[in-house]
Amino acid sequence: MSKTHRQRKIRELVETRKVGGQLELLAMLKEAGIMVAQATLSRDFAELGIVRKRGGQGYRLELPEASSEDIIKGLVGMEVLSVASNETSIIIRTLPGRAHGVGSFLDRLRDSGILGTIAGDDTVLVIPASVTKISAVKSYIQKSLSQP
Repeated sequence: MSKTHRQRKIRELVETRKVGGQLELLAMLKEAGIMVAQATLSRDFAELGIVRKRGGQGYRLELPEASSEDIIKGLVGMEVLSVASNETSIIIRTLPGRAHGVGSFLDRLRDSGILGTIAGDDTVLVIPASVTKISAVKSYIQKSLSQP
């Protein structure tokens, strides 16, 4: 089971069900066939920003409110498998059929370091404005595609 799949399931459960705490969530994940250690779940909470809040009916796990930009960034980031570069260009490998969306997302960022993108089915070619800044552009792309 991949970390992305596990965290997607955690988000789904926290958003759609009233979950009072980690032990309750661990049981729900087990029901869904996902075995996870409590320590791993704690790290997932930190990465996802999940907090335990007290409400009128007791405690409940909640996700942070995210802007639509953060949501899109997170979705696009989950479609990316790898980012690699050489002396002249940057290649982004995506899930099958997802390259166009990733390329379009990068184009909409309108970063001066990116001259443009060309997308196939599962690969995006990123053409930097200057080959002298490949490393900086690659880091910018990785940061832009990372989970919120």
